[in-house]
Amino acid sequence: MTDLAAVKAALKTQAVETPSWAYGNSGTRFKVFAQAGVPRSPWEKLQDAARVHAFTGVAPSVALHIPWDTVEDYAALAKYAEEQGVRLGTINSNTFQDDAYKLGSVCHPDAAVRRKAVDHLLRCVDIMDATGSRDLKLWFADGTNYPGQDDVRARQDRLTEGLAEVYGRLGEGQRMLLEYKLFEPAFYTTDVPDWGTAYAHCLKLGDKARVVVDTGHHAPGTNIEFIVATLLREGKLGGFDFNSRFYADDDLMAGAADPFQLFRIMYEVVRGGGFTSEVAFMLDQCHNIEPKIPAIIRSVMNVQEATAKALLVDRGALAEAQASGDVLGANAVLMDAYHTDVRPLLREVREELGLDPDPMAAYARSGWAEKIVAERVGGEQAGWGA
Repeated sequence: MTDLAAVKAALKTQAVETPSWAYGNSGTRFKVFAQAGVPRSPWEKLQDAARVHAFTGVAPSVALHIPWDTVEDYAALAKYAEEQGVRLGTINSNTFQDDAYKLGSVCHPDAAVRRKAVDHLLRCVDIMDATGSRDLKLWFADGTNYPGQDDVRARQDRLTEGLAEVYGRLGEGQRMLLEYKLFEPAFYTTDVPDWGTAYAHCLKLGDKARVVVDTGHHAPGTNIEFIVATLLREGKLGGFDFNSRFYADDDLMAGAADPFQLFRIMYEVVRGGGFTSEVAFMLDQCHNIEPKIPAIIRSVMNVQEATAKALLVDRGALAEAQASGDVLGANAVLMDAYHTDVRPLLREVREELGLDPDPMAAYARSGWAEKIVAERVGGEQAGWGA
C-alpha cells in the first residue's frame, strides 16, 4: 500500500528547471515565428520564468544559455532573479553558432578553433562563479557528414583533451553535465552520439562529470528508462532535458508524444533514488506555434503528473510479483499506477502549498499575457540565436 502522505511530501520537494530560451521566439529550420510579448532581454525572460514558478510552485530555477543570455553583470542578474522569486540555474554553453565551428568545436582538426571553443567553456565556468550555478551543461554539435572527412578516433582524443581542461577549472560543488544526441547537424558520425560515449568520457573525468539524458535525443524505440536505470546505478546520471518528439529531436512539450514513456522514466528515477538525489530535472524545449508561458506551465505539470504516478507504484506488491514470476501481476501493478488519475492529488498538493489548484487557469486569469503584450513594444525580441 502506498503512503499518500509520503507521496505528497515528495511532490512538494520536486523542482523542474525551465530554460531561458523557451521564452523567446523559435521555429523550424525554415522559419522562426514571432509572438507578441516575447522577452527582449534575459531580465524579461526571468520575469516570465517567475510567473511559471508562481503558478506551479515547482520551477524555482532558470537555465541560461551563453551567449544568448550575455549580460555585463551576472551577479546583478542573479540578484534580479532572486527578487523575482527564482534563481539562476544551469549554464549552457554554445559551440555551434560560430562560423569557426563549421567542422566542429572541441573536436575540430584546427587547434586554434579548439582553443576558441575551450576558452568559451572556461568563460562559462567564470559565469557559474558569478551566478552561483552548480552545473555546466555541454552539448556539442561536432561530427562529420562523410566517411573519411576526419579521423574519428582523433576527434575523440581532442574531445578528451578539451573536456579535461574544463573539468580541471570546475570549483568546489560545481559539476559538468555532458549531453549526447544521436544525430544532427552531423549525419555520418556524431562525436557524442549516445549515453555510452558520454558515460565513458565522464567516467574518465571523475566524480564531477555526469551524463545528461535528453528525452528527445534517441532513436525511435530506444528504451530510455533502461539508460536512466543504468546511469543511476553507476552514480553517473546528472540530469534530464525533458521534452518530447514524434520522429526526431525534441521541442514538443514534455510527455506530449508518449506520456507512458515519461512515466516509465520517472519510475526508474524513483526506484533508483534519483528523485531525492542530485539529479537535475530540466526542460529543454522551444515552443514554435503555441504560447510560450502556458506551454512551459503545461510541460511542468506533465512532469509532475508522471512523477506522481511513479510515486504511486506499490513497490512492495511489485517486488512480490516479480520475485514469484507473476509476469501479468507485476505488469498490472505498474499499469494500475499509470492509469491513476493523479490530477485531484496534485490539486491538493498545490492547495496545501498555497497555490491555485489549476495553474493554467490561474495564469490565464492573471493578466500577465496581456500585460507583456502591451508593455514589451519596441526593441529586439529574444529568439533562437539571440
